[in-house]
Amino acid sequence: MTQLHPVVAQVTESIRQRSAATRARYLEAMDRARPQGSRARRKYAAPNQAHALAAAPKDDKHHLQVLSSPAVGIVTAYNDMLSAHQPYGDYPARLKAALRQAGAVGQVAGGVPAMCDGITQGYPGMELSLFSRDVIAMAAAVALSHGTFDAALCLGVCDKIVPGLLIGALRFAHLPIAFVPAGPMPSGLSNAQKAAARVRFANGEIDEAAILDSELEAYHSAGTCTFYGTANTNQLLMEVMGLHLPGASFEPPDTALRHALTREVARRTAAGALRGRSMAEMFSERTVVNAVVALLATGGSTNHTLHVPAIAAAAGLSLTWEDMDTLSAVVPLLTRMYPNGQADVNHFRAAGGTAFLIGQLLDAGLLHGDIGTVFDWGADQPEGLEAYRRRPRLDAQGEVEWPAPEAEASSRDLAVLRPAAEPFSPDGGLRVITGPLGRAVIKISAVAPEHRKVRAQARVFEDQLDLLAAFNAGELERDLVAVVRGQGPRARGMPELHKLTAPLKALQQRGFAVALVTDGRMSGASGSVPAAIHLTPEAADGGLIAKIRDGDWLELDGDAGTLAWDTEVEVRAGRDEVAPEPSAQGYGRELFARFRAGVGPADRGASIFADLDGPA
Repeated sequence: MTQLHPVVAQVTESIRQRSAATRARYLEAMDRARPQGSRARRKYAAPNQAHALAAAPKDDKHHLQVLSSPAVGIVTAYNDMLSAHQPYGDYPARLKAALRQAGAVGQVAGGVPAMCDGITQGYPGMELSLFSRDVIAMAAAVALSHGTFDAALCLGVCDKIVPGLLIGALRFAHLPIAFVPAGPMPSGLSNAQKAAARVRFANGEIDEAAILDSELEAYHSAGTCTFYGTANTNQLLMEVMGLHLPGASFEPPDTALRHALTREVARRTAAGALRGRSMAEMFSERTVVNAVVALLATGGSTNHTLHVPAIAAAAGLSLTWEDMDTLSAVVPLLTRMYPNGQADVNHFRAAGGTAFLIGQLLDAGLLHGDIGTVFDWGADQPEGLEAYRRRPRLDAQGEVEWPAPEAEASSRDLAVLRPAAEPFSPDGGLRVITGPLGRAVIKISAVAPEHRKVRAQARVFEDQLDLLAAFNAGELERDLVAVVRGQGPRARGMPELHKLTAPLKALQQRGFAVALVTDGRMSGASGSVPAAIHLTPEAADGGLIAKIRDGDWLELDGDAGTLAWDTEVEVRAGRDEVAPEPSAQGYGRELFARFRAGVGPADRGASIFADLDGPA
């Protein structure tokens, strides 16, 4: 077995020690929740059980009441507006059938909301986006709160849905809980062509009809959007954490192999229930570190600098931005997927996909191979992450199998996926930014080296629409550090500012040095313009970003991880803070006032769940 990289080992041990008290309380809570004796519903009185059985088919009632078969709750994020979630419409029936074959009974326990950032970018609904993660966690908890289930299956793909489902699931981790992906849509208009069309539209070179035609060619069918943004980063991380079956993340919807994988995850979850397995015993600090390593090795979404710490906290673990920064220095970048390259996730899969990637990271000592996995719930001998080197295929009966991995010295496309010995970059491209304004994060893996350091005067905006208006009026034709403040979780719920990508890139292409500084978020598809994002403390929480003025000199150095503010301390102190505008009424934003008032800072996941297991 390959020896673990010393930095990976050191970060893992730091998390373990830092989290000792909260992790112990978490595991004690999971032990208390574990049902003693037979099945979970048997602890309930007859009237309670009757309610849980009332609508079940006769055969299912017999299995639950007489045979004491495991009951598996299905928590679904299905809706038919989101392309990624539309395939889930018939999953409950497929999962129930597979569970019956495995001697278990499936029931849809509940649904959780699923909103699309692609639809709400630049509009009021985006101010609910990040908070939807915590709403989903609570909705998943409500679904499982009946306490009659012996296992669960979670159906979700996109940006806040998977983190929310996982946060909720981790509070029921006395059960075996697996995640069921749905797969990406076929490749359409290339990401490079799509991005170029957006810049042309920003420059006024094409009209609304033309840009809509372009977008419809890119987003054209059921399945996950194919660029490597937050949704597909979710999928890859879930596989590396062992919560998907090997090779399940990027198999397209509605193929025979996809349906076989869906049947198999149901069977393995039923096996986990019969064998008394639990998510708590498999999800540890090693699992969290694996997620961070996979994020870095693939240049994944910056949104996960919020999500992974929030997920870790739900399991009693404390993950910091400094942990992620430390790992970034030793984890090589092994993939080039848009926005870090021209390929999409279908190209990644064809080049070798998760099996090759995981194998390379294991061989380099960058992943913990000894984690528990969903795959092992149905195996006689646990294999840990080693099983995830293998690619799934159909056997002669049309069921999934994982043959021994092929001996491959390299990927099938070195422009998309490389071995650890020949990376695109020796580090993961994620930096913690520090300076007098506070702490932020930056992803430089998509930023050309010549654009990573920008020194220019600030132009300050209180709303992204004001920046767009200034761009359209020709007011930004110069070197520029755009400061967009009042976008943090306490101010506006931390909306993504992805609509700024095209105009800022257009300025960059005109030869100007351009950067962005914000207490808000960029998209998981943020690209070639250097952006110090998630700045904390935010303007609404006493952050000094509220004292920046037009004309102040700022210097963002992505390689060094610094953000300098060349304004004398005495001058800063004499300025009043510009208070962020309160989040407006409408689009349900008024319902989230308590969320904004109680949310934690970005570097702790921008979560409303603080100290779930008490202070460390």
